[in-house]
Amino acid sequence: MQIPSLLDSKEIAPDSTEIFNNEAKQTKRKFPVSAILVIFSAIFVGFWLSRFFPSNKTASESQKTEELVSAKNIEKTEDIKTGIVYGEAEKSFKDSATGTLIEGSINGVGTHILEREGGESQRASLTSSVLDLDLFIGRKVEIKGETNASDKTSWLLDVGSVKVLE
Repeated sequence: MQIPSLLDSKEIAPDSTEIFNNEAKQTKRKFPVSAILVIFSAIFVGFWLSRFFPSNKTASESQKTEELVSAKNIEKTEDIKTGIVYGEAEKSFKDSATGTLIEGSINGVGTHILEREGGESQRASLTSSVLDLDLFIGRKVEIKGETNASDKTSWLLDVGSVKVLE
């Protein structure tokens, strides 16, 4: 009786590289699904937490440390305090200047003048539809507002907010 050679026959046990490849394929399939579920869950939970527990301040509001007061509440100059901003809080003004507020106009333009360092050439004509600028006469202030065009004065500023410095 003849015994067949085992070397010539096909191997019954799988090769070790095949086992590794099969495990890698199974692992690849499971990882992305679980990672996607975790990411989706985190976004879902984060979204709904932000709806139920909203932040009280936005990033721009949290940076503001100044106290804002509506000018409508101020009737006398004695009510004005140093370091407080009076005027519109909602609007962001791109132009600002610092100086002493005096009554008058430059070449008939504006209701008040902002005396700035540098002499008469640095003065600004002021108007305001938001604030009563008479309340701030004689005080050193930082004003914010919007520049308007004028042929009679070098700088015409529509004042939106005033911060009293002195």
